[in-house]
Amino acid sequence: MTRLFLCGISGKMGRAIVDLASSRDGFTVVGGLDIVPHPAIRTYTRAADVDCDFDVLVDFSRPELLPEIIALCSRLCKPAVLASTGYTDDELALIDALSHKVAVLRSGNMSVGVNLLMELVERAAAALSADFDIEIIEKHHNQKADAPSGTALMLAEAVGKAKADMRLRYGRQGKDKRKAEEVTIHAVRGGTIVGEHDVIFAGDDEIVTLSHTALSRKIFASGALRAAEFISARPAGLYSMRDAL
Repeated sequence: MTRLFLCGISGKMGRAIVDLASSRDGFTVVGGLDIVPHPAIRTYTRAADVDCDFDVLVDFSRPELLPEIIALCSRLCKPAVLASTGYTDDELALIDALSHKVAVLRSGNMSVGVNLLMELVERAAAALSADFDIEIIEKHHNQKADAPSGTALMLAEAVGKAKADMRLRYGRQGKDKRKAEEVTIHAVRGGTIVGEHDVIFAGDDEIVTLSHTALSRKIFASGALRAAEFISARPAGLYSMRDAL
């Protein structure tokens, strides 16, 4: 039985993980961190007060909580699945430092399909980037704070593995013509869109588009459980969702 501690337990993703874990053998949620108490699970408002025992911490909260989360994992020597997005370079350095002490899996997207998409994008970029223009379009609900999405940045990173001269651009305006080395990320925010990502390879007289559409948050919750199960038995180090898959 893998005992989970959820940061952001009362948020949309926290509730989705609680619901899915309750329907699957091998998982139980023993506590959470949130300013809003969960109706059925012990919830702490400060990480420093956490005194329950768990096997893996899963975080779907916000980057501002990272120092508290790192302190908690360090104090209890517990592995972590970090699924928040929008980290700064300094925050990424803190995550790297934590991974020298405990196992840490960080991913901007927990979906199995999205992680397959990244592999396909990397292969497509290797084959097409010399002659095709590459654009990334991501769409999310109107409550998402960070732009571009962590997934869009991961897709751009996949392109960059094959396109050495890549120069990222965020949105486009003005009158300057597109340059061959540019890979532009366009962010759309509206309504209740769970998540859509398109990577467009536009060449002379042909277009190749690789896409992923999330229809519910269940796919991210399922991936988070898979990641938690994977990380629970791993030595200290920094892992990705692709490692878990």
